[in-house]
Amino acid sequence: MNPDEKLTMKQALEEIEALRRIFPAVRLLSGEQLKKDAAVPVEDISIDGIKVDCGSCIAVNALNEKKQITKLELSGSDMLQVIAQYVEIDGIPHVIEMAKKLSGDSLMYLGDKKDLAAKLASSNSELYIDSLTGAYNRRYFEEFLKNMPTSAGVVMIDLDDFKLYNDSCGHESGDTALHSMVDIIRKCIRATDTLVRYGGDEFLIIMPGITDDRFTQQLRYIKRRIHKTDIPGYPGQLSVSIGGVLAVNEPLISAVARADKNMYLAKNRKNTVVTDDSKLSGNDADKLNIMIVDDSELNREILSSMLSSEFNILEAANGETCLSMLEEYGTDISIVLLDIVMPGISGFDVLKVMNADHLIEDIPVIMISSDNSDSSVREAYEMGVSDYISRPFDARVVYHRVFNTIKLYSKQRRLVKLVTDQINEKEKNNSMMIGILSQIVEFRNGESGLHVVHIRTLTEMLLEQLVKKTDKYKLDSTKKMLIPTASALHDIGKIGIDDKILNKPGRLTKEEFEIMKTHTVIGAQMIESLEQYQNEELIKIAHEICRWHHERWDGKGYPDGLKGDEIPISAQIVSIADVYDALVSERVYKKALPHETAIKMILDGECGQFNPILLNCLIDINQEIKKKFNT
Repeated sequence: MNPDEKLTMKQALEEIEALRRIFPAVRLLSGEQLKKDAAVPVEDISIDGIKVDCGSCIAVNALNEKKQITKLELSGSDMLQVIAQYVEIDGIPHVIEMAKKLSGDSLMYLGDKKDLAAKLASSNSELYIDSLTGAYNRRYFEEFLKNMPTSAGVVMIDLDDFKLYNDSCGHESGDTALHSMVDIIRKCIRATDTLVRYGGDEFLIIMPGITDDRFTQQLRYIKRRIHKTDIPGYPGQLSVSIGGVLAVNEPLISAVARADKNMYLAKNRKNTVVTDDSKLSGNDADKLNIMIVDDSELNREILSSMLSSEFNILEAANGETCLSMLEEYGTDISIVLLDIVMPGISGFDVLKVMNADHLIEDIPVIMISSDNSDSSVREAYEMGVSDYISRPFDARVVYHRVFNTIKLYSKQRRLVKLVTDQINEKEKNNSMMIGILSQIVEFRNGESGLHVVHIRTLTEMLLEQLVKKTDKYKLDSTKKMLIPTASALHDIGKIGIDDKILNKPGRLTKEEFEIMKTHTVIGAQMIESLEQYQNEELIKIAHEICRWHHERWDGKGYPDGLKGDEIPISAQIVSIADVYDALVSERVYKKALPHETAIKMILDGECGQFNPILLNCLIDINQEIKKKFNT
């Protein structure tokens, strides 16, 4: 419980009145009453003349443990449910005790009734308490809370990206995250607040008597506390999306629906709190952007009036303006409401451009038109629209369709981002491990560790220029990423060369040079030995680079005498990068050469013949290289 917040007696009495709509027997017991001498016991609670056996025991336990306790009792054929909730009123410990009779006649059990009572009492948590988190479960909400008139803060909390983390990291890690999140929430809320596990990773909090100014502040406090918590085995930081509303004598189910909408607005940004106050205060940063595209000003005005209270409205009177705004705002636009028939660029023309630019994959489109012919509807769906609404339309239907479509796409965006982040993290780890391995080779070779970094940087620069100059080599984004990564392994075969040759000052003898040349084959064989990874693209490219980065365009390289484009383009690019860095770097057998001298030697063929296209690329980025490496 947050020590800054106390329940007043007035608030406690209001809460008891609300509880009496559900429970026939409700009473307030002070801690002082419960701690009296056993010779003057608190009278047992009763319902319709049926006394609960040792009803006050549960209240004493709730007081001592400062928490809520629930039990079931069997009295004859009647089943009684008793709940004792610890509270502090004006700083003084109290217990609110409530009881109701369950339908005992409808319960069937073939054993002894006392045995039944014992079993039900011990398994009460299976009825209304979530076994993993200890919060109330959805059944409790449906049976006791759902239709209760509520004057309270109502909060929906969702753990961001939980399903993907759960699937990728395992259910044990996911369970730990949920359990930890609930522990944090419990420390942030009051004893009088109710926590319900509403769904898999969705939780409901009911906060009776909380003030307007305290409500949003408390939700942000919960969000910060959760985000600061480290969970073992859980990647990254926990974050939650929180939606809240302040209900005034409103059925709880209605308030939950409103809080749920705010939660999904929050989920578009993640780790965010959205309440009615944050929207009503004019804070447009908390609103999503909707673009309405229609040549009729009246139609735009009608749609805008339906949606402007919840969303920022962008308007376009024609297809040209729509495309211009799409280019300006991009995925900051959450949805497009698009008319079909417009002068100039029609709605279908807009869809063609969105498909060509792949915008339709990130920005959902709802067609709104009076043309509801089968052919138009079919064509719209074939072009990727998410929904089709015919005029005239109902305002509530339009709102819900827009909201549900945004909700679906926001989930998709989060999943794509999460997968992308995981892939990037994996690639970063791969690069790091490859870098460590290559540094070991460089260290043994007595060379600067910067050689590996330089090769990768030069390879990236040459690749970028090559793609601009020609599409001959079909270098997609995957290869553009993997070739620089694999370049770090180009000399890994040197680990198999004798130190006396590898670090010999001065020129090598012919015999020594022949041994040195075998590092290409040794490196390739090391890659080939990774049998379980042979189908991986990174391994294939690493093998090409290791074996053939000393081949030359005229066929005078080694080890296989390949010529021209028989040499894989990955090896060709790394070859030029390797030669340049060797020339401008100091070695045990030579001094470093100036940048201009190195470039001239490569272009003049003094270091062997290279692909003319790559030489042109080298000329194009000549000054960039000099600036980059300060040579």
